[in-house]
Amino acid sequence: MFGLLKANAFVKGKVILSSGKESDHYFDARLVTLSAPGAYHTGCIILDMVKDDAPDAIGGPTLGADPMVGAIGSLSHQQGRPLNTFIIRKSPKTHGKQQQVEGPLLKKGARVVLIDDVATTGKAFVESIEVLSRMDVKVIKAICVIDRQEGAGAALAKYGVPLQSIFTADEFLK
Repeated sequence: MFGLLKANAFVKGKVILSSGKESDHYFDARLVTLSAPGAYHTGCIILDMVKDDAPDAIGGPTLGADPMVGAIGSLSHQQGRPLNTFIIRKSPKTHGKQQQVEGPLLKKGARVVLIDDVATTGKAFVESIEVLSRMDVKVIKAICVIDRQEGAGAALAKYGVPLQSIFTADEFLK
């Protein structure tokens, strides 16, 4: 998995991140999570990371979580321990059922794991926690493919949500 990310998702050069910060490197993890081998490996790794948590569902903010939830849903079913998934929109739809969270209904008191491709400041995770909190859904942990190590862990700790990553930026910058 590291090799796939290093070869396809790690880019050196000046870029403005979604946080507004300037960086001299960028991780476009979707180039890997949207590939067949990347989706498979990411799904397997994340399922292994949550096997002892027994979450009711797993999901996260669109667009980073989108390819991963598809892989996780399929792989969990294939492994005989099906896990529902969900996607959180940036804002509720203005039509239809006007939902912000898409997927099988999350019941009050549900315990979920949040996922995203890259975590920098943790803003997308925090916004997701707040949306789920209004639904009385408890986030038990957050997982990202790559933690840029720029404050996401501390931001989530304020909500009592531990952040785990498959890789950290430091591993790519060595």
